[in-house]
Amino acid sequence: MNSEINFDKSPDGLVPAVIQDAQTGKVLMLGYMNRAAYDKTVAEHIVTFFSRSKQRLWTKGETSNNFLHVQEIMVDCDGDTLLIKTNPAGPVCHTGADTCFDEINRGKGQFLNYLQDIIHDRRVNPSDKSYTTTLFNRGVNKIAQKVGEEAVELVIEAKDDNDDLFKGEAADLLFHFLVLLEQKRMDLDDIVAVLQARHQKQ
Repeated sequence: MNSEINFDKSPDGLVPAVIQDAQTGKVLMLGYMNRAAYDKTVAEHIVTFFSRSKQRLWTKGETSNNFLHVQEIMVDCDGDTLLIKTNPAGPVCHTGADTCFDEINRGKGQFLNYLQDIIHDRRVNPSDKSYTTTLFNRGVNKIAQKVGEEAVELVIEAKDDNDDLFKGEAADLLFHFLVLLEQKRMDLDDIVAVLQARHQKQ
């Protein structure tokens, strides 16, 4: 990827790096990297910038331990801007805020898209060691039956006061629902589109 980045476009050899939470999709901050900062980031999988005020490499979290753990690095179409998807170890802004734009970084819903991709991979690239693959091997009727069973278990737990068990059953139901969607060759976005259409009619 290094050859795709044009550090020479800027007189100071810096390119902007947009930092995004890999799970929530929130933009966390903007920093700048030179080639050395980029190489260190790639090697250590922790975001390192070039600090324009300190005129040195600066690893985000070197004093607070709120490191930005790299999940993916992307380069824009002009080769002069980076998008770095990370898992932040804590608040990103020096003020203590979740982001440098004073937004609350919440909502892990994007993880469902990531999980959906894994489920799809288990269908097209079966593995004998994968529970998900065994579900696909059983066919749509068994998968649908499993969704029904998990729904019943969730209803039963809803009547009790054990929040952990309730969340566990809710997670089981959601997972098997995603498997059923994949078996039906549907995407979670298809279901969201139906909800959005209904919302617009209200």
